[in-house]
Amino acid sequence: MKSCGVIVEYNPFHNGHLYHLHQAKEQTKADVLIAVMSGNFLQRGEPAIVDKWTRTQMALSAGADMVIELPVAFSVQPADYFAKGAVALLHSLGCEHLCFGAETGDAQEYQAVAEFFVKESEQIEERFKELQNNGTTYAAQMQQVLSELLPAQALDQTTPNNILGLAYAKENAKYAHPMTLHTVKREGSGYHDQEVSSKEFASATAIRRKLIDSPLRLEALTELAEVMPENSREALKTAVFLSWENFWPYLKYQLTIQSVAELRTVYQMTEGIEYRLKEKVKEAETFEHFISLVKNKRYTWVRLQRLCVYLLLDVKAEEMMKELQFPKALHILGFSHEGQQYLNQMKKKASLPLLTNIQQKNACLWKLDIKAGEVYNLAFSYPADSQDYRRQPIRWKKD
Repeated sequence: MKSCGVIVEYNPFHNGHLYHLHQAKEQTKADVLIAVMSGNFLQRGEPAIVDKWTRTQMALSAGADMVIELPVAFSVQPADYFAKGAVALLHSLGCEHLCFGAETGDAQEYQAVAEFFVKESEQIEERFKELQNNGTTYAAQMQQVLSELLPAQALDQTTPNNILGLAYAKENAKYAHPMTLHTVKREGSGYHDQEVSSKEFASATAIRRKLIDSPLRLEALTELAEVMPENSREALKTAVFLSWENFWPYLKYQLTIQSVAELRTVYQMTEGIEYRLKEKVKEAETFEHFISLVKNKRYTWVRLQRLCVYLLLDVKAEEMMKELQFPKALHILGFSHEGQQYLNQMKKKASLPLLTNIQQKNACLWKLDIKAGEVYNLAFSYPADSQDYRRQPIRWKKD
């Protein structure tokens, strides 16, 4: 069976994601679409608006054939680590094609730049170090390095999808048998657009804002009918919407009870930021207010949000570096009939253990993610089902 992978968050699933899946299938003629999806905490350092099982249901109902969870050690990371984990999972399942969204550029351009990065890694790393303290963002530094060392390339590496796309391509190029790359041009609203203005495509940011800010859920979902598939809107009718504000009391607790020395052991707690966190948490009224008080040129909003996830989960630097070496397992969140067929085909070929039922005997492979699921559940005002233990993959029957 021919397989194509997509790397996603679906926070929540909308028409842009549907277009991506359709294009992936059309371009590759794949029998199976495999989605590697962030779990309950996401790349920009945010809790997902709805849990990973609800988002899996949305993906399967829209045409994905299998949903694999990207471990939290990789999901709450800048582009390179995010890509490392996701690409590793697809390779371990024998995936042949990778299709990703991009603002500009075609697959051949990403492939060429990625191969250059792999071939000239030492030279590029040396130049990055020289630019590290020049006050510009990572994206701007990457753009400068590329323009200096590979002037013929025209990829814009300052846009979110392009940054991720190149990260996927670079990671993929490290493998002996890389996946064939395919790109889908982003349509409609921009990645960070705050308002639902398009008649067909809106950003996930704008959709989340609409859902969380609206006092009338059903009315908001009706207004989103043009930009979200019906099955996605149905899944959201009874779901609990979460944001960082739901976790603010728990974050305050961590910052209050931990000493400066203890905070210093948390992953990415560097340059004395622990003092600033402990000081500003006393003034802040909300999570958003807290981040606005702490933010500065060196610590951007997203960097701080990621740091807050590590703090919320109490992830130590030593623990994280072990987790980031390579994913330990493939946690299957759901599949269609075709996805199940592909899993049966790959059972003995997959290079990582397949987890379809997390229990005590295999929990060691999913330890940090089990903790992340338990913390995520703290935000519910009533006892919630475990995010991991005793949960079977969703089996989706296509119409």
